[in-house]
Amino acid sequence: MTEMVYGALPAQEGEPILPKWWRTLDKWTMTFVVTLFIVGLLLGLAASVPLAARNGFDNFHYVQRQAFFGCTALVAMVLTSMMSPTLVRRLAVIGFVCAFVAMALLPIFGTDFGKGAVRWYSLGFASLQPSEFLKPGFIVLAAWMIAASHQIYGPPGTLLSFGLCLSVVMLLVMQPDFGQACLILFGWGVMYFVAGAPMLLLVGMAAVVIFGGVIAYSNSEHFARRIDGFLSPDLDPTTQLGYATNAIREGGLFGVGVGEGQVKWSLPDAHTDFIIAVAAEEYGLVLVSIIIFLYAMIVVRSLFRLMRERDTFIRLAGAGLACSFGVQAMINMGVAVRLLPAKGMTLPFVSYGGSSLIAGGIAMGMLLAFTRSRPQGEIADALRGRGRG
Repeated sequence: MTEMVYGALPAQEGEPILPKWWRTLDKWTMTFVVTLFIVGLLLGLAASVPLAARNGFDNFHYVQRQAFFGCTALVAMVLTSMMSPTLVRRLAVIGFVCAFVAMALLPIFGTDFGKGAVRWYSLGFASLQPSEFLKPGFIVLAAWMIAASHQIYGPPGTLLSFGLCLSVVMLLVMQPDFGQACLILFGWGVMYFVAGAPMLLLVGMAAVVIFGGVIAYSNSEHFARRIDGFLSPDLDPTTQLGYATNAIREGGLFGVGVGEGQVKWSLPDAHTDFIIAVAAEEYGLVLVSIIIFLYAMIVVRSLFRLMRERDTFIRLAGAGLACSFGVQAMINMGVAVRLLPAKGMTLPFVSYGGSSLIAGGIAMGMLLAFTRSRPQGEIADALRGRGRG
């Protein structure tokens, strides 16, 4: 308990792998992640039963699958968190290359499952969404490039990472998947900002993103339809956003009761994109506040631990992973309450989805690996020493 309150102890040389991992791990962050997964199973028991009935499966078919994928994700998280930063970087590069190739082949071999966007491979027993695995790989690879550019006689890593970012965004826009494209741009922007980017340049990049949105609105019916629905002053109560908004309103502070919610019978994506509406209707603002607190604590604790890190690559990669994780949760919940246009983005570790859960486990494992305590002085000590020199 002392370690969880005051932080993990630095690693000792020659210590066995498991004790060393447990001693240096951010146990609170791991606890918060596991709690989110348990909350997701709890909500899945309510949200997925109607879908299972419509598709002719057993009542708990999707819950069982979520439990399987979630346990696989937790195992992947633990194994990845045991790796050294160098090994995590190598894993990320390999994963990024494989996911990038898989995304490039989506127009040929992919499917849209009737949703209007070719984002998945159908494997028969399950589906695979390459963009979910590409995100953590891209963030770590881009962080490595940006960090390398800060070395003496280093390569133009920042420029190369930006070119790579644009290539990924173009592939995502072709699907189309504007939500994931925005998340990739945001993750790169966070790392560029942490690396010391001029504020004026970041403002210019934001203007370019807005201009790109205008172009997408003019040329993509899929994108325009979602923006029009978001901007419309009248909300159709028979749409997904209409059902979700009404469910959140009906839930109030304590909810209508476990199993008493009605939105799960109306929303086809109640177990994925709109899982927070089920939480709000059946358990009220209380559970929603707990979920928001868990996401906020994961991001805040990770960033505070990264502030003590002296390695530029670890600081950048960790900040990109933590902020992307938090923003994805914010986007999902923002869509449900109509603060943002519909994105088709899952709520990490809570929504149903094999690709989302397993990729999220790998990403969180990378973040836990980067935030482990290391036998090093504080970065402030290094800066003071440099000043005295």
